[in-house]
Amino acid sequence: MTLPDAPQPRPGVMEAPLYKGGQHHVDGTDQPIVLSANENPLGPSALAVAAFERTAHDLHRYPDGGSEALRDAIATRFGCDAAGIVCGAGSGELIQLLMRAYVGPGDEVVHSRHGFLMYSIAATGVGAHPVAAPETDLTADVDALLGCVTDRTKLVFLANPNNPTGTYLPRDALVRLRAGLPDHVLLVIDAAYAEYVSRNDYSDGSDLVEAFPNVVMTRTFSKIFGLAGLRLGWCYCPPAVAEALNRLRGPFNVSMPAQAAGIAAVKDVGHTDAGRAHNDIWLPWLRARLEGLGLETTPSVGNFVLARFGSKDMARRAHAFLLARGIIVRGMASYGLPEALRITVGLDRELEAATAALADFEAA
Repeated sequence: MTLPDAPQPRPGVMEAPLYKGGQHHVDGTDQPIVLSANENPLGPSALAVAAFERTAHDLHRYPDGGSEALRDAIATRFGCDAAGIVCGAGSGELIQLLMRAYVGPGDEVVHSRHGFLMYSIAATGVGAHPVAAPETDLTADVDALLGCVTDRTKLVFLANPNNPTGTYLPRDALVRLRAGLPDHVLLVIDAAYAEYVSRNDYSDGSDLVEAFPNVVMTRTFSKIFGLAGLRLGWCYCPPAVAEALNRLRGPFNVSMPAQAAGIAAVKDVGHTDAGRAHNDIWLPWLRARLEGLGLETTPSVGNFVLARFGSKDMARRAHAFLLARGIIVRGMASYGLPEALRITVGLDRELEAATAALADFEAA
């Protein structure tokens, strides 16, 4: 029981739901097949592992507070201005920093209906109101997003490609979305899965960051770079936004091992290419196999597939059936899609086992 005169968290803190990541363990199974968190099944770059290990004897030293070498490596790889790059402990920290910098009690944060859960969680945590814009065919709708913007709107978040649906908006839609926003509203393009996309009409948003003062792009090392366990992300910002985030972030918010591994990973183009090539083969294979079982899927450009079952109960039972076989996928009830499961593109043997298990489930 909390006493009336006890210290009280700020408005919104206790209302913010706890984020639950993808499950990684199953009781009674020593080596489960983990297809729940959109991790790179090829693992991290060997060069990144070696760089990480080389920091072992320097752990008594503080890391570079500005992540300057890492920012330079990112800028070189992606053609960005290093001065506009801010690094963080995963893109999740950067999302929270953006909330702290630009959003407060009573403000509104707009996102697409089935967008990444951290947008609404982080908004609630600072006392703001998350506003979910309707989607069209499980794809963000520019007109719906703009229709949700009010005088109280401070941020608009767009995951592109979107997690968990895998759908995306082309560059001209991003331009139209930005053009429709008031100048005081910050558009945040979350491009966590950008490296997997090879569509000619796709933009990660970096060109909009360089053209407009109210666009930010966030990225992560947790997906194709295979460094989810190190918690490393970055965002690309106009100068004023970068300055605001740098004033709020911790002075040593990215650890030395994470910086070292990140530098090596971003330079290892061959590893990234291998991850994309693997996904290019097995993403369509997985969609075709699931659709062959009578399941509806979305046209994903990420490293995962959203599989829709006939009902909430059917999805729940399929999830339990897979877990009993030591196969972990992600239930989507928390995303407003209780009839769906999200399945990461894993190794070939893992996908063959998962789809074989689903075939057994459908036949039961």
